[in-house]
Amino acid sequence: MTSVSLYWRIFGLNAVVLGSATALLLWAPVTVSVPVLLTEAVILVGGLAVMLVANAALLRIGLAPLDRVTRLMTTVDLLRPGQRLPVRGGGEVAELVSAFNSMLERLERERVASSASAILAQEGERRRIAQELHDEVGQSMTAVLLALKRASDEASEPLRGELQQAQEITRESLDEVRRLVHRLRPGVLDDLGLVSAVTSLTTEFATHTGLRVVRRFDPDLPELGHETELVIYRVAQESLTNAARHAEARSVEVILRAVGSGVVLEVSDDGRGIGAAQEGAGLRGMRERALLIGAMLDISSPDENRATGRGTRIRLTVPAVRKQS
Repeated sequence: MTSVSLYWRIFGLNAVVLGSATALLLWAPVTVSVPVLLTEAVILVGGLAVMLVANAALLRIGLAPLDRVTRLMTTVDLLRPGQRLPVRGGGEVAELVSAFNSMLERLERERVASSASAILAQEGERRRIAQELHDEVGQSMTAVLLALKRASDEASEPLRGELQQAQEITRESLDEVRRLVHRLRPGVLDDLGLVSAVTSLTTEFATHTGLRVVRRFDPDLPELGHETELVIYRVAQESLTNAARHAEARSVEVILRAVGSGVVLEVSDDGRGIGAAQEGAGLRGMRERALLIGAMLDISSPDENRATGRGTRIRLTVPAVRKQS
């Protein structure tokens, strides 16, 4: 069965309206006087209004799919995949909706591929910087620390006190470099796995921010591939950073649990919440990482009373385990 084009459907709708009006004028017992009487004017204006309303309603029905396409085009976000329009009937409008859905699917695939390349390059650069900090800066500062120790042992007061003070400053700087190396390249993730890495991350976070951190980890998480573990670790890291910098929170809860063959990470704080604020680069970076492993990222308020706007919950759902080959 051949589908009717949009042009002929609009033409047909107008033809039906105008034909009905013509039929009424031909067979209805209505005449137009000169000058026009009030009752005749009322009838003519009423008929015109009925025709306009009927034509508008029919056009609205016929062009409704185009309105849906327009609305989705203005709101679509490639970091929230799966937004599609239903394809109903046939003809040019159905072909347009189908082509639009195909375009979205293609753009989402291209976005995932480009994000994967960018994130892999970012991780490689982080490893390189961490290695240089460890090998160059760390070793140089260690040598300076040893030299200050020898000098302070041989010096007399008050020079010894000043050298010891410089030694303490150097030791604190060396500790800071080591923390940066750990953040840039979580070696514990490679050596001991996800649970140990997130435990180390939350312990360090609580130590340096003073926030109370509650951990709830399932004892038997399914085996995960390295890429999946790295995404979960980075999302937890960024979530904790946001809680410390922006949320004005006092406590944070980190949950890792198995759901079927998948894994769910939840990071909830009791801060001021995100409200209707626009997502920044950190949250959008988390969404891009989630897309790499086919996971879903949800950002909401853990407070049952949403009107208070208190707290933020970031939930990363990995629906199926991706084992390392």
